[in-house]
Amino acid sequence: MHFDAYCTVLAGGIGRRFWPASSPDRPKQFLPLAGPTPLLDETLARATGLVGAGRVRVLASGHLVRLMRPALEDSGIRALVEPQARGTGPALVWAASEIEREDPGAVMISLHADHRIAPEAALRDTLESAVEAARAGYLCCVGVRPDRPETGFGYVEVGREMASGAREARRFVEKPGPGTAREYVKSGRFLWNSGIFVWRAADLLAAARAHASELAAGWAALEDRNASEFFARAGATAIDVCVMERADRVATVEASFAWDDLGVWSALPRARASDDAGNVVTGSARLLDAADNVVWTEARRATVIGVSGLVIVEANGEVLVMPREEAAALDAHLRRLEAEEPPPGQPP
Repeated sequence: MHFDAYCTVLAGGIGRRFWPASSPDRPKQFLPLAGPTPLLDETLARATGLVGAGRVRVLASGHLVRLMRPALEDSGIRALVEPQARGTGPALVWAASEIEREDPGAVMISLHADHRIAPEAALRDTLESAVEAARAGYLCCVGVRPDRPETGFGYVEVGREMASGAREARRFVEKPGPGTAREYVKSGRFLWNSGIFVWRAADLLAAARAHASELAAGWAALEDRNASEFFARAGATAIDVCVMERADRVATVEASFAWDDLGVWSALPRARASDDAGNVVTGSARLLDAADNVVWTEARRATVIGVSGLVIVEANGEVLVMPREEAAALDAHLRRLEAEEPPPGQPP
């Protein structure tokens, strides 16, 4: 049985923190990070199982949509091509306007293309409560009970329980520091913000009109169905910031499934099996007196001897070696390297 709803899949971005395996022509969501199947394929199958292929809408740039064509052809899944990258705020509000025109009163379930979720049955159980809350007029976020003081995720503080089983969302907090994250976990009042949202399209549009000042300059273009002009005028912002943190009727449902945002190389041990020494290997590698390493190879075999706690990646003609604790800062490190690298033809 499918939900009487639409499912949007946010599939933009390239995931630079998975460089060098991730690239503009093979972004993170195209990588088999959690198993043998690319994350995007897993998510599209998940969305199709929830609402049926004809009600799935993939949001991405034209370049990425072209890369997805093999997965979309003959599936009945439709792509909504974002004219430019402006964040999840403009993307989801635009998708809501398209869905509301097509099917007034429709409920939207928003998923990310690069999340790990299991089992599927538990996701469905969680979404039943979230859909009920959405039909009651709430903007609903799926929250995940934290098992560690994670500083790479956003949090939502929960309040009173409502009839649907959802709880009032008191406030959202973006990526706290280690001390604050420990307090949140200890308190029991905070869940990770999974980025999975459920709402009626019309309710999201009303909340965005009332609270998302970043989108105000593009609102007339949105109503005229001029997507290019809307994206050009709208400010870049996340839906969490421009709507969820400011709206009045916001709820959260606690996930009954296992969830992970595989955002960095050091997250792979949470998704893949490790050997007795804690090494996680994808591809071909030999290890001797090595422990707690993440090794990913595509065209070469890696030999790893006498080191611990490293990320070692060989892909796309590049080799990356760094401490696991630096994985979250990889994008910043790459920007530094790019700024220091001289233009082609000039000496260093």
